[in-house]
Amino acid sequence: MILATACAIVYGTADFFGGLATRRSRVFSVVALSQLAGLALILALLPLLPGRLTDQALLWGVASGIAGAAGLVLFYRALATGVMSVVAPTTAVTSAALPVMYGLATGERPQPMALAGVVLALGSVLLVSQDRSGKRSGSIGSVLIALAAGAGFGGFFILLALAPDDGGLWPLVGARLSSVTLVVLLAVAARRTLKPGGGSLHIIVAAGVLDMVANVLYLLAKQEGLLSLVAVLVSLYPASTLLLARQVLGERLHAIQVAGVACALGAVALIAVA
Repeated sequence: MILATACAIVYGTADFFGGLATRRSRVFSVVALSQLAGLALILALLPLLPGRLTDQALLWGVASGIAGAAGLVLFYRALATGVMSVVAPTTAVTSAALPVMYGLATGERPQPMALAGVVLALGSVLLVSQDRSGKRSGSIGSVLIALAAGAGFGGFFILLALAPDDGGLWPLVGARLSSVTLVVLLAVAARRTLKPGGGSLHIIVAAGVLDMVANVLYLLAKQEGLLSLVAVLVSLYPASTLLLARQVLGERLHAIQVAGVACALGAVALIAVA
């Protein structure tokens, strides 16, 4: 479970850099350019972690990339029409719960202590995603979009886990090619510029590189552990984003978020010792 925990930390760090970038550049620019940076990294890593290039490896990767890109677009749409205090926890818990349910439905049977860790982890995701700075309610429409976004993210984890283990990094190549294509097409259709804002390109590249490193860690983690445990550990990424925002930007953590971070640490401990 070390790889899954490391994956969560790197995902959270990538989100932190992505959040910084969106303060200086448009969303489509950040998403498209960061994913291009991730694609360049995965192509460079292919010789280091070779695998069999098969139709299955690429197709499962392409499917996961489409699901992930759709989830990302829907997530930003939900944020535009709703409020963070509703959208973020709804999306995060859904993206964590779907792989858990899929794993259990396909025969995975974690130890009782690990299952307790899963429950604690899902609760911690709900807590750390809380935003007390805005309104406490949101429209039904934004909640439904947030659920769909979470389904997209959860689908990414499930579909990528279905790729053959001997495919190496090829599933991620397929995932990134499909997601980049989809995002660029959406940007063109919406007539959005992909030009980054001044001084933001290096931050965007950092976000894309870290996101791809996290994807590689997830791919390796799911080969060694149960999807129902790996996915829920990975879903703890908001905790590292919060801690970075606290340390780097001086943002204040609310008591409920501190409790969420504590629950996340407890969840990792329970799953690790199970």
